[in-house]
Amino acid sequence: MTTVTIYHNPRCSKSRQTLALLQDRNLEIEIIEYLKSPPDAATLRTLIQRLGLAPAELLRGKEHRDLGLGETDDAEELIERIVAHPEIIQRPIVVHGAAARIGRPPENVLEIL
Repeated sequence: MTTVTIYHNPRCSKSRQTLALLQDRNLEIEIIEYLKSPPDAATLRTLIQRLGLAPAELLRGKEHRDLGLGETDDAEELIERIVAHPEIIQRPIVVHGAAARIGRPPENVLEIL
């Protein structure tokens, strides 16, 4: 069985719902609490590629603005901001094989299982 990885924030209701959805399917799950163990830049690049998103689409707008980080379209600068402030990342992110989805809504992850 292939392991499913979830980048999880236990304080987030969507993250908890997505984790429960995975657990209900009796999958082998690796849980990464990304606020305690933030992904590095290389991992973020891989996640962004697997998600098929631009780095800006991985940001939670309110949190990004609240930190006063300003606007930028530079992909590498956005990745470095996420590394420095993992709380601004969209969550949860579920990875299965070479594909990934953001669990907002939680049912989005079913596409890759």
